[in-house]
Amino acid sequence: MDIGIGDRRDTGGKVNVGAIQTDMLRSARFRVEREMHWRQLDDLVTRAEKGGAAALGYDEVRNLTAGYRQAMNSLSVARDISLDRALIAYLESLCARAYLVVYAPQESLGGLFTRLLVQGIPQAVRRSALPLFIGFLALVLGALAGYKLCTSDPSWFYTLVPPGLADQRTPDASADYLRSTIYGGEGHDSDRLSAFSAFLFSHNTTIVVLIFTLGIFVSVPSFILTFYNGLILGAFFAMFARKGLGYDVFGWLSIHGVTELAAIAIACAGGARLGLAVLLPGARTRREALRHQGRDAVKLAILAALMLIVAAFIEGFLRQLIQDPIWRLTIGWGMGLFWVGWLLFGGRDSKVSRESVR
Repeated sequence: MDIGIGDRRDTGGKVNVGAIQTDMLRSARFRVEREMHWRQLDDLVTRAEKGGAAALGYDEVRNLTAGYRQAMNSLSVARDISLDRALIAYLESLCARAYLVVYAPQESLGGLFTRLLVQGIPQAVRRSALPLFIGFLALVLGALAGYKLCTSDPSWFYTLVPPGLADQRTPDASADYLRSTIYGGEGHDSDRLSAFSAFLFSHNTTIVVLIFTLGIFVSVPSFILTFYNGLILGAFFAMFARKGLGYDVFGWLSIHGVTELAAIAIACAGGARLGLAVLLPGARTRREALRHQGRDAVKLAILAALMLIVAAFIEGFLRQLIQDPIWRLTIGWGMGLFWVGWLLFGGRDSKVSRESVR
């Protein structure tokens, strides 16, 4: 440790040599009396910075906190009696480093991500019952409306479904052609599957980002976009069902749709949280309500993104490789049970923890 004594110059016209010598002696005595403690603290802080608090023993951690308080006291005294600038700068640096070691979170990036998955996201989902209801309601209502419209009049399919998305799967197509699109019509080449998976992830991510971000406008755009996705889903299902392929398309949709459609509804719920903060801020200002609701909304958006990654993998690989509808249903709804179990039971305090708190 190098604790230099800074230069002190009297800017006045006349130099008071006696006063400068007195200040230097007082500064030197102050430093000698406390320097040993600062060196010990510096050593502990340096070790903690390199290896974390786990690198210190119990007594050393206790000495670290006591040394931090002593250094803060020394800094306060040094400022009051105007000791040399170099000594004050050194103490400020030492106290700042010690503060970070003592009070800053000592969790790694991996630990933060694990805590987000284990506690943050499941707890945010359980706090979002009303927004989740809005998201799934929009999707279900859209699907029912699309199914009803296309069942009564198949020409509605051309109004609801964009031509690029339909890709020749229209009410005018034969049942054999529609069946071929359900079972192995898209090839199994690994390179094509990878590209298809990437395309699906990009397409679905764009939809989810729009649904989430537009929710800030009182949730209405999120609801409408999710409702529209439900319309497309209902229109597709009605078209296949009219050709006697209802069970087949249900399995085809289930293997990836359970995860993908849930992600869209959850993104809608995240947008709804933002919209409800604007519409119903309660006792808070709208800015405060947005900041408060935004924490859970972002966690819902992260969850939707994770689910889309999984859905893209399932849709790009498993849906093409697995042709048996039983297995498609098993994988799709098995994933649904996994999501529900994780979000419903993850991050809850155990009975032992609750009793220990009492």
